[in-house]
Amino acid sequence: MVGLIVAIIVFNVIGFKTNKILTANQTVHIWVFTIALQNIVDIMVEFKYYGYWYFDKEIDWVGLLPHLVLIPPVNIIFLNWYPYKSKMMKRFLYLIGFVFVLLIYEVITLLPEPWGYFHYGWWKLSYAVIVDPILLLILLGYYKWICRLEKEAVLKLN
Repeated sequence: MVGLIVAIIVFNVIGFKTNKILTANQTVHIWVFTIALQNIVDIMVEFKYYGYWYFDKEIDWVGLLPHLVLIPPVNIIFLNWYPYKSKMMKRFLYLIGFVFVLLIYEVITLLPEPWGYFHYGWWKLSYAVIVDPILLLILLGYYKWICRLEKEAVLKLN
């Protein structure tokens, strides 16, 4: 539990203190989208197939913390630091580097209590190597869509 609380504080502080590009509207969109996407994935992998779980295999209140306040600021950090106007290679390297950091963090969460709070069933770290970039690219596509919708809304007002 200690590791989760430290992670929540650190990721939220970094996510909100370093945010230079996401508007409040975009932040709310990303936060809610993250919760929705994570819950869709976790309902299947975590609760139906017991591939991994937070704390216990059962649904419990403390297990809501990672779903509601841990992953959204990580996605805000990813989007805020993403090199949008850079060449494709730099964007690719950023994605790979970010996934690498996520994998290191996932290994840390597997430590015994009080630092660890994540547990594997049949899930393996190698699956995260494949799934994490896909989820981040979905997030990036969603963010770009929200930006486009905001621009269209401004144009309609003028």
